[in-house]
Amino acid sequence: MSTLSNTTDKAPKGFSRAFWIANTVELLERAAYYGVFVVITLYLSRILGFDDIEAAWLAGSFSAGLYFLPTFSGALADKIGFRSALLLAFGLLTIGYAGLAIFPALLESHGLVEYGREVVFKGLDTADIRWAIIPIMVVIMIGGSFIKAVITGTVACETSESNRAKGFSIFYMMVNIGSFSGKTVVKPLRESMGDLGLVNLNYFAAAMTAIAFFCIYLFYKNAERRQDSKSVAEIWQALVKVVTNARLFILILIITGFWMVQHQLYATMPKYVLRMAGEGASPSWYANVNPLVVVLTVGLVTSMMKHRSSLFSMTVGMFIMPVSALLMASGNMLDGNNIDLGFVQMHPVAVMMILGIVFQGLAESFISPRFLEFFSLQAPKGEEGLYLGFSHLHSFISSLVGFGLSGYLLSAYCPDPKKFATAAEWQAASANAHYIWYVFAAIALLSAISLVIYGKVIARLDARKEAEAEGTLAVG
Repeated sequence: MSTLSNTTDKAPKGFSRAFWIANTVELLERAAYYGVFVVITLYLSRILGFDDIEAAWLAGSFSAGLYFLPTFSGALADKIGFRSALLLAFGLLTIGYAGLAIFPALLESHGLVEYGREVVFKGLDTADIRWAIIPIMVVIMIGGSFIKAVITGTVACETSESNRAKGFSIFYMMVNIGSFSGKTVVKPLRESMGDLGLVNLNYFAAAMTAIAFFCIYLFYKNAERRQDSKSVAEIWQALVKVVTNARLFILILIITGFWMVQHQLYATMPKYVLRMAGEGASPSWYANVNPLVVVLTVGLVTSMMKHRSSLFSMTVGMFIMPVSALLMASGNMLDGNNIDLGFVQMHPVAVMMILGIVFQGLAESFISPRFLEFFSLQAPKGEEGLYLGFSHLHSFISSLVGFGLSGYLLSAYCPDPKKFATAAEWQAASANAHYIWYVFAAIALLSAISLVIYGKVIARLDARKEAEAEGTLAVG
């Protein structure tokens, strides 16, 4: 698809107006999404009364849909045009985020709950009406799936071979600025309003996507239909091809282990930190450490690994992940007194969580830039583009399994303190809370070892195939 543009529509630095508008709305959308998503399990539990397991499955299904739908949404965007697709997307997102804010008010008006610094449930935690949050989350999920497909498509269409690397660098920067700013808003809202801040946060998100909607409406030009766009049926056939390709699907399952641990920034970490380190902890700010480390290290790591294979770089990152999880576990085994860092005092759980997230970000710098390269090499020749459309299936699987597992582990080892009559009872129930991270350390280690075995097996298979091909040629 090529967006309509001409020389008069070019910005001074060589990028079109559509490019800059797309990146601006991407920043706004990411600020809205990450502000909400970093506390989504807290919202579901503290505001709507879902237990840890229910909240985890809801949040995991929401995240999984955002990774699964974009390829299909992209096909629809090709048919209706980028501008119409973005207006639809931001319209849905604004309605959805506003719904997350308004839904609790409706529940309160019916006497099911009372909101304030602390929430008082008056039957909501056992009422079926709370499940009405699902269609609201589906609206956000569908809207978000269009964003993932269309914004990257716009960046690709609005750049040339000479400035494409710079264009995607700007796009990546906007994503991280949006992520950082959205998460930063959460703490002051929680400090000033308590649990009610988890509700009002959604008004911020709705405002961000509403501004993006009007930016698209006023400034974004329409787009032509891409000539090579695929139908939904063709995309589904491609998905079947990927899933039935043993080499690719096994690779997806192995990398899923890495992303299962990575997703715990949103699935486990917020509840774990607040329960173990206290309400004064700042899980939304701790989550910002990950993109910060990636931005600071990805260039250096990529340079270090430029003469190494993508498999080698990924393997290094995979073996860093168990260390990350073990560091997160160690906070609960240290003395409970705050650690003086010179400029601030922090609970040991918070300190070790941050250190674990640092290692997690470093692992991502080794893995993420090289995964697509390695994935494409495993695809059949001439069909790399087709298969790359589903290269993020690992995030779909890891969202479902990683979030779901998190709910069970939190319930077993780090349960909600409000479910206990006394602090002593809760302390006894959460004495082994760090076991959660042992489970994820084991998953990460198993994935790392599996990747080493996978690399050796495919190297042997490729060597055998090459030898058979040479033998056939010799006979011929």
